[in-house]
Parts: sequence; structure tokens; C-alpha cells
Amino acid sequence: MRFLYYHNPRCRKSRETLEFLKEKGIEPELFFYLKTPPTFEELKEVVRKLGIKPYDLIRKNEKIFKENFKGKEFSDDEWIKIMTENPKLIERPVIIKEDKAVIGRPKEKVLELL
Repeated sequence: MRFLYYHNPRCRKSRETLEFLKEKGIEPELFFYLKTPPTFEELKEVVRKLGIKPYDLIRKNEKIFKENFKGKEFSDDEWIKIMTENPKLIERPVIIKEDKAVIGRPKEKVLELL
């Protein structure tokens, strides 16, 4: 069973959730999305697997969001494009298993994939 983990090692929540998975015996494949942002199609697929709107995957407390996007209306595809161009806006961590995904906040959300 393969798990893909959108990870930011500088984020405490991302590190905690990764440790939680390892305690459950799961060694996910790490995807460092800040170094190598997902493509438009990859992120669109992640949103589909999460079962949410792209806007719901946005980190709304980020400075870049507040300064450039807060209060503005964009289509779903435009939000996805914005996230691929500004990967810091992608909520973390995202854990993907086959055709399902969760945002690991709180970390116990990953139990939905087990």
C-alpha cells in the first residue's frame, strides 16, 4: 500500500503527522512540494481525491494570500494554477493513498486512510 505525503519539513504539523504515520508502521513516499511544485494536473487530481474545492486547500493565513488573493474571486482552475505558482499556499500535510486523500490536520485524520 503506497502513501504519498506532501511534506514541508519546516512545518511542525507536517513533521508531527509524518511521525504519527511512522508510529503506525507506514513509511510514506515524501513529496517536497515547495522544492518541486505539483503540476496543474497533479494538484487538480489531489483536490479531486480530497473531495474539496481548490479554495479549501489554500493556506489563508499566508502573507502572499492576504496581500494578493484575499477577497478576490477565482474559478477552481484559477485557484489550482495559483497554488502551483505559489506552492506555499498549499495546505499541509496532504496524504494520498490510491484514490483517497486527507489533509493531516489534525494528525488523526490520516486514520481515515488506514
